[in-house]
Amino acid sequence: MNIGENIAEIIENIPNNVTLVAVSKTKPIEDLELAYKKNQRDFGENKVQELIYKEEILPKDIRWHFIGNLQTNKVKYLVGKVHLIHSLSSIKLLRKIEKEFSKDKIYANLLIQINIGKEESKGGIFEEELPTMIEEVEKCEYCKVKGLMTVIPKGNDEENRYYFNKMKAIFDKVSKENYKNISMEILSMGMTHDYKIAIEEGSNLIRVGEGIFGKRKYLGGDLNE
Repeated sequence: MNIGENIAEIIENIPNNVTLVAVSKTKPIEDLELAYKKNQRDFGENKVQELIYKEEILPKDIRWHFIGNLQTNKVKYLVGKVHLIHSLSSIKLLRKIEKEFSKDKIYANLLIQINIGKEESKGGIFEEELPTMIEEVEKCEYCKVKGLMTVIPKGNDEENRYYFNKMKAIFDKVSKENYKNISMEILSMGMTHDYKIAIEEGSNLIRVGEGIFGKRKYLGGDLNE
């Protein structure tokens, strides 16, 4: 199957309320253009430089998602170019985003990344740190949290379901509260090999790379696809 057929198959098999983010990191412009021709508009990148490069070349109606570990010294380059930052993972980063986006009076749409499996190899805050993060978000003017994101530990279907269910419970708990800068609109979880289970457990945004563009051609981590 080709890129267009892959996208069509995924769209056909997910609910209308679920957003498909095509994880396009390391992929050439030509591959993104093929996806775009099939009406794919949400693309995910995990390197700031690569996102900026592609954003300048490709059509302006694309919604760029930053899904990788975001270094504070790179935040300024995303101002006005990114639709959603999935990886808010520290108060230090939050304050830097607030500072840089406030300069241009642009709102930053964010997801708080939860390290649900408490893995050293993954970013995100622990569940018990969420109240402190929420408290800090409420002090901001230009940072708007739109939901939560996670990358679960690798496991079998039953283990995956356990972590997705746990994330949905956290999401629902926060949803019941009233905040100035926080609205639980997006639960970003599920990737190529587990997105169907993630959707069953409440995800409304999936991040798919290999399932659209095929296997990556180099060795390296693929934590977000």
